[in-house]
Amino acid sequence: MKRTGIVLVASTLLGILVGGVSSTAAPTEAATSEASARVAPAVQVPSGHKVVQRLQAKGVQTYTCTAGAWKGLEPAATLADRLGRAVGLHSRGPIWVSTVDGSAVEAAPVDGARNDVPGAVPELLLKAKSTRGDGVFAGVSYVQRLNTRGGLAPTGGCTEGAQTSVKYEALYTFSVPAL
Repeated sequence: MKRTGIVLVASTLLGILVGGVSSTAAPTEAATSEASARVAPAVQVPSGHKVVQRLQAKGVQTYTCTAGAWKGLEPAATLADRLGRAVGLHSRGPIWVSTVDGSAVEAAPVDGARNDVPGAVPELLLKAKSTRGDGVFAGVSYVQRLNTRGGLAPTGGCTEGAQTSVKYEALYTFSVPAL
């Protein structure tokens, strides 16, 4: 990535961290539990795993113009716990990093594990590729992107190399193997 891209991502994440989370509280535990009960079959975590963390993301999906069409470049979001406290960041990889303990998980979408949502980026099931640290993301095996709002790429043509960011929100759940 060019240096200007790094500065753009860093400033976007900083802006989200400073002002993006406090304006809307994260869902209550009851709302989060209710939402997890309505998970589409295509994005359900396989049996033998248990959810250990639910974090609300608020940020942007950034797109770049390639060959006259908008293509996904990267997410940049702040993760908040159920009390609305900023506890992590989500960025290109995709990767989720705890700002509390430095642990991280990088994941990749599971083939065919998506649920289209009208007017929003799709819900996804992602399988962990790697984890780092002994904190909240230690041993994570699956990540779900649920309850998505916004974040869709603009429609219509674009100028080669242009970039745009679209606000989105989602609930991310993190699962580990059940013992």
